[in-house]
Amino acid sequence: MNYSTKQLSALVIIRVLVGWHFAYEGLAKIFNPNWSAAMYLRDSQGFFSRFFINLADSSAMPVVDLINEWGLLLIGLGLMCGAFSRIASVCGILILALYSLSHPFFIGVQYVMPVDGNYLWIDRNIIEMATLLVIFIFPTSQIIGLDRFIIKYVPKLV
Repeated sequence: MNYSTKQLSALVIIRVLVGWHFAYEGLAKIFNPNWSAAMYLRDSQGFFSRFFINLADSSAMPVVDLINEWGLLLIGLGLMCGAFSRIASVCGILILALYSLSHPFFIGVQYVMPVDGNYLWIDRNIIEMATLLVIFIFPTSQIIGLDRFIIKYVPKLV
């Protein structure tokens, strides 16, 4: 793809910023020995709440926590470094979709866990999913990023 310098710069900046957000969220969870997604999952409401609440009370919680912590970190590092950024984008969309399914924003829904604003259907997770879709469609990591080198060895994955 032929991007102008401004387009390429803006897309790379967005990719790195979203990557930073994912990586920092992962690190914050990894370095907090008391962190678990169980309380968040138990607060789930909406169509899929039973699934998330059951998951919180299952023996799979250590695996869920591990996938959440390290998944966020690896997605973030992939985006920031431009390494397998299309895979990182899809994984990021999937994890954010799970967050949104667990805590959908509808009128009248009150969560125990505090939220950082007032939303109706569109929250920061939805906006970040749309941003990751843009990153997926416009793969700048093949120009500025490690994918530029990785594509020579594993072109199907990049």
